[in-house]
Amino acid sequence: MVFDFRFASVADIDALVALEQDCFTLDRLSTRSFNWMVRRANACLIVAEQQGKLAGYALLLFHRGTSLARLYSIAVSPAWRGHGLGQRLLEQAQASALHRNCAWLRLEVRTDNPAAVSLYESNGYQRFAVVDDYYEDHSQALRYEKRILRNAPAPARQVPYYAQTTEFTCGAACLLMAMAAIERGRSLLRTEEIQLWREATTIFMTAGHGGCSPQGLALAAWRRGFEVRMVLSQADSLFLDGVRSAQKKAVMKLVEDGFVEALSETDVQQVLAPGLDVRSALQAGFRPLVLISSYRFTRLKAPHWILVTGCDDEFVYLHDPDVDHSRHRRSLDCQHLPVSHAEFARISSFGRQRVRAAVLLRGRG
Repeated sequence: MVFDFRFASVADIDALVALEQDCFTLDRLSTRSFNWMVRRANACLIVAEQQGKLAGYALLLFHRGTSLARLYSIAVSPAWRGHGLGQRLLEQAQASALHRNCAWLRLEVRTDNPAAVSLYESNGYQRFAVVDDYYEDHSQALRYEKRILRNAPAPARQVPYYAQTTEFTCGAACLLMAMAAIERGRSLLRTEEIQLWREATTIFMTAGHGGCSPQGLALAAWRRGFEVRMVLSQADSLFLDGVRSAQKKAVMKLVEDGFVEALSETDVQQVLAPGLDVRSALQAGFRPLVLISSYRFTRLKAPHWILVTGCDDEFVYLHDPDVDHSRHRRSLDCQHLPVSHAEFARISSFGRQRVRAAVLLRGRG
């Protein structure tokens, strides 16, 4: 059977909604969702036609700044099942992901959909997680992934994930994850997230509440009994350059001076270096929190903390605690994100001064 494949346009939306109704009883994409996917999303919506009629679609979502694509949905019209269209749509999706320089493709599938499970497993997708209460009816999802660029080991998954609960607690969320990765069974609680932010905050930022400084995070980790190393590209203030208000600068300077004085009474290692050797840090048993510019991810120029979870010859893997629900993301889309070493070098600097900062912690031997 011959099918024609192309990218969806606004003119396809009504037919896509009708197909969604025919294929699914729960977790359906709405007219509004399809509009967003076609017009604005960082996505690729592939449609399959047979004699001018819509026979199926495959929807890919891309995570800006990373080498990861997510197969959000595949749908095949009941009239065209049994003709290998699911396989063809999967091949089209993989080709589109490769065209966008993605190395990894991830997806979720219902546990009670053996046909879809068989399709993915026969195409080399490896199951790596089971997620409870994922779908609208509270049923489980199986998570699969495939290295589509070329074969390589899957990322290590020893680091638990925690999504920040406010727009300004990314550093605290990363510190929670790092401590839980070192101390197995340690709880990840919002009460501690907020407490960590209170201990590590700069008070102000360029706008809104202040984020966590590397010095504040280092102190908070040290006070909880961890061995801490701080790697900075410069000895003076990291954030004052981006703050216009003289009053805010004065308060931030007082906070930073307090951190420096408190650090002088600890055994926190403070290293001045142009950047972080991620591989060496991981091999030494550290869990690195790294300051990045969120611009490459969100197009917003703001400092942001992520947690490095692993690396291989081609990629650095990271947890991003910021789950942007407006982009149809879930926490699963922000875990073990593969970022090329070149891209990681670009994102791990901030501001006009190209500031680089990392806080490394490990258990005391």
